[in-house]
Amino acid sequence: MAAASAARDPGAKTRITVLGATGSIGQSLADLIQRNPDSYEVVALVANRNASGLADMAKALKTGSAILAEESCYPELKERLAGSGIATGAGETAVLEAVTQDTDIVVGAIVGAAGLKPTMAAIRPGRRIALANKECLVCAGDLFMAKILATGAELLPVDSEHNAIFQVFETDKADMVEKVILTASGGPFRSVSKTDMARVTPQQALKHPNWDMGARITIDSATMMNKGFEVIEASHLFPVAHDQLGVLVHPQSTVHGLVQYKDGSLLAQLGSPDMRTPIAHCLAFPRRMNVPVKRLDLAELGTLTFEAPDLDRFPALRLALEAMRAGGMAPAVLNAADEVAVDAFLKGRIGFMDIPAAIEEVLDAMGAGGKLTDAAGVEDVLAIDAEARQKTGEWIRIR
Repeated sequence: MAAASAARDPGAKTRITVLGATGSIGQSLADLIQRNPDSYEVVALVANRNASGLADMAKALKTGSAILAEESCYPELKERLAGSGIATGAGETAVLEAVTQDTDIVVGAIVGAAGLKPTMAAIRPGRRIALANKECLVCAGDLFMAKILATGAELLPVDSEHNAIFQVFETDKADMVEKVILTASGGPFRSVSKTDMARVTPQQALKHPNWDMGARITIDSATMMNKGFEVIEASHLFPVAHDQLGVLVHPQSTVHGLVQYKDGSLLAQLGSPDMRTPIAHCLAFPRRMNVPVKRLDLAELGTLTFEAPDLDRFPALRLALEAMRAGGMAPAVLNAADEVAVDAFLKGRIGFMDIPAAIEEVLDAMGAGGKLTDAAGVEDVLAIDAEARQKTGEWIRIR
């Protein structure tokens, strides 16, 4: 996907910095590191505001430093780590300083646009970026990939679908690829009518049938916006045209990604729905790591089913595909509007189907205003992100 990391002493521990340490990705990563203490050394852990969770993880992993983005939570972190020998800090400057420390792998797992600056700052020659933050590619894909290529950093995707595709995408034969297919579980409302979806509650939407994820990602999975984001990401990660990207609904969440070649071959990566598998692949690549996940028993599974996505019942996926084709700042507006709308839904301020309605309204308004042109830099992305959030909030208030 990019240049390989610089060779290092095979006997030395691999140094890791984690952005978004206390989220679901960070917790799965911590489990793998604790199972392989002779192979990995944690340089720094960065979290948003979970001081107690960060302190506990820092102690368990014997990390060099623990940093919070939210400065108001710093006193608790400092108190919990007093006398531990672990350096602490808080605020944007401290977060950005954390990624300058000597490290081999930076895991970018901060949720939301807040992860854009620190993950971009982490891109340096010889480093591996294990990317789980969607916004880096959804909101600033051209800028992010340009920096990866300019520095020669190595980019590996952590998301299960992109990691699956990476495992079966023959880069040296990219011209022989016909189609890249991402699979979607369909979420909890795969078979629910559009009328009934308008009445679903946050509690119902948060019950994902297969994956254990954070609140926003779970709601995005229920609307299928998450799959739309993943298609946008794939358009940057893999050398294929937009019309070569597709989505299949696969409720068993066993096949995570497929690549179809011109000779008729369809290669797929299968595995249990456990994020430790793609995380381990990124940590150990190009080798493999022993991971204690449930092994697939295809005879026990018996049947794997697939169906085309319904863009009428799931308009969020349609909006994401349209934003990808439009390019420029459209995906950034899509992401910002979605984040605000999902938060409003979780707080009971709007209905489930109001999420895509709000996003479409904001995309149309900002497109008509000529706000969806290409970004010159990260500050442009953050500015349009802020404007889209404001407009979405206004739509919600008058709803």
